[in-house]
Amino acid sequence: MYNNDKVSMEGERVMSLKRDNKAEKREVTSIRNDYVRSVEVEEARKSAHRVRLFRRLSVFGLMILVATIWIGSTIYAQTQTISEKAQLREEALMELKEVEKQQDQLQEQILLLNDEEYLAKLARKDYFLSEEGEIIFTTPHDENKDEEKPAEKE
Repeated sequence: MYNNDKVSMEGERVMSLKRDNKAEKREVTSIRNDYVRSVEVEEARKSAHRVRLFRRLSVFGLMILVATIWIGSTIYAQTQTISEKAQLREEALMELKEVEKQQDQLQEQILLLNDEEYLAKLARKDYFLSEEGEIIFTTPHDENKDEEKPAEKE
């Protein structure tokens, strides 16, 4: 019994679809009066307005997209430039510190070179100069000790 009800419902649907198709095939003639023409003109105007509005919005959206891409690429390029300059700045600061250390050492050396006692000691050590009555003895230097001394200074 249940199956029969289902079949009859499907049959009704098929018949109703056939009726709808027949109704769609019939053409209705339109009345040609001033009101109908004015409504058709108004619909055509609204349709044209929608098309123009869609075109304007599309162009505006495209312009916004292009501007956004341009701004984004500019920001990206500037970020890259800033990071490169920051890295160069860090390198320059490190070099500045080294130069300042070297300058401090040179200032100390200038002060020492202005001292006559230091100059005399330096002349005795490097040029084997002596004061009257002094005898200079040179001793052989151990190469390992000479190599260690510069490493300790660094």
